[in-house]
Amino acid sequence: MYVRKTQRRNRDGSVVRYVQLATNRRVGGTTQADVLLNLGREDKLDLDSLRRLVASLNRYLGDTDVDVAEPLGVEGGPLEVVASRPIGAVWLLDGLWKLLGIDQALAKVLDTRRFRTDVERALFALVANRAVAPDSKRAATEWASRDVVIPGAGEIAEQHAYRAMDLLVGKETQSAIQEAVFFAAANLLDLEVDLIFFDTTSTYFERDDADIADGALRRYGHSKDHRKDLPQVVIGLAVTREGIPVRCWTWAGNTSDQSVIEQVKADLRAWRLGRVVTVTDSGFSGEVNLACLARAGGHYITGVKMREGSAKAAEALARQGRYQHVRDNLRVKEVRLDSDPGRRWIICHNPAEAERDRLRREQQLEAIAEELSRISTARAADAKKARERAAKAGLKRAVMPSDAPHRKAECALRDHPSLGRWLKQSTTGRLSIDRAKVKTEANLDGKYLLATSDPDMTAEDVALGYKNLLEAERAFRTMKSTLYLRPVYHRLDDRIRAHVLLCWLALLLIRVAERRTNLTWRTIRTELQRIHQVTLAGPGGRLEQTTQTTDTHEQIFKTCGIPMPAKLSGLTTTE
Repeated sequence: MYVRKTQRRNRDGSVVRYVQLATNRRVGGTTQADVLLNLGREDKLDLDSLRRLVASLNRYLGDTDVDVAEPLGVEGGPLEVVASRPIGAVWLLDGLWKLLGIDQALAKVLDTRRFRTDVERALFALVANRAVAPDSKRAATEWASRDVVIPGAGEIAEQHAYRAMDLLVGKETQSAIQEAVFFAAANLLDLEVDLIFFDTTSTYFERDDADIADGALRRYGHSKDHRKDLPQVVIGLAVTREGIPVRCWTWAGNTSDQSVIEQVKADLRAWRLGRVVTVTDSGFSGEVNLACLARAGGHYITGVKMREGSAKAAEALARQGRYQHVRDNLRVKEVRLDSDPGRRWIICHNPAEAERDRLRREQQLEAIAEELSRISTARAADAKKARERAAKAGLKRAVMPSDAPHRKAECALRDHPSLGRWLKQSTTGRLSIDRAKVKTEANLDGKYLLATSDPDMTAEDVALGYKNLLEAERAFRTMKSTLYLRPVYHRLDDRIRAHVLLCWLALLLIRVAERRTNLTWRTIRTELQRIHQVTLAGPGGRLEQTTQTTDTHEQIFKTCGIPMPAKLSGLTTTE
């Protein structure tokens, strides 16, 4: 480490010299200067402050024999470590936050308002908390103020966090942020937005009762978390084919999937994206929804229910034809129906999955046959014992035992969640295997049915596009596990919406980091959390120093396009 001078010549011929604290490092066989700290213009340096700092550094390093003058009668002393907080992961998230223009979107919406606290920094702190150490909002404010370095943020109180959340879900703020984020991400990452994947999920509340007020969010409904005993909300997510979440929605917990497509279509149409194909699963394949998606030049790819589906779906499945090999485990066959000229039907077949379906069905049928045989044997044994008892007693007619235990066993088998589907019940109440159902299901092994209104996409692209719908499902898994979306403890509807938006923004940032580095967020977070900012203080002043970084750290920041944290910063000297 050394002090060096640089100079700049002005147009009038004058020369301005600057003093820097630098070190050398080898890069590819050559030595390059790495500036640690800019001390300022040489003619404006506070030399007395620098001398005090040098004296403190020498004492900290144990070089007590170095003859350094201590001006103004101030006695130098050793430097003390007064704080050490992680900075790496939050620094990366802050860089991506600014790269995507989220800070600018907030500034545009809030420029006409005056606040004593920095709303943008408070919101970023809450988002960073979801990505790094998810916790309650009260704990998040303490974490941001005490346990981590949030660039540009001071003390964040709990009321500041809630005020920022309330502003986030304002009608203008929410739409402006989502639109700005979408186009910034599309341009920055060169996203392909011709395919938009949409899906919904639910998340529950740790409360006993739902709200009964009109328009309230916390309602009972079909729980995808298998918690029908708790109130919930429904969350919608639009994801690009690269897995980048570009928009989210929050609806009441009793909202049906069939009722949200029109709003989703209208919101995305407002962005004027041009030609967009929306990809949904079979839960959204109602005719009204499909007509809505195809409106105004839009197109769709949707899964279609093969069991208990429409007559057109049954007609498409019954059509003969050859499959086209697409991938190792994927074959496709396109079908067109005269009764439905505006739609193409794609039958997809996975040979490996078909074999798994066959083996699973055979195992279930074998288990059913064994249980039916056991029940029949037990019933016959009870009848035989009754006849033997009657013969010993000299009775002409045996008193048959109660059939209740056997009927109970049959009822349990009939109501079994996976085995009951293969059974039929006769008029006498006896159970048997439904061979017609078995034959029908065998014809569907490894198959799934798609429908699309797009006239140009190949059958292969339609099938592969639908498979990417898994990205939306992966996004929901990340929100619920890594970001701890659930359970939700908020009571007010606006706070619930804000909580979902914070999780969405955190998901967006970590997906961008993952896509640029080809690493999981868990790996990125673990590596970068090892970078700390250490605060040193002494009689001569105080400064912040970043701990030594590794090649892995530098590679992560480089691939994300984010500069490394400064090695020395926050230099203040004692007057």
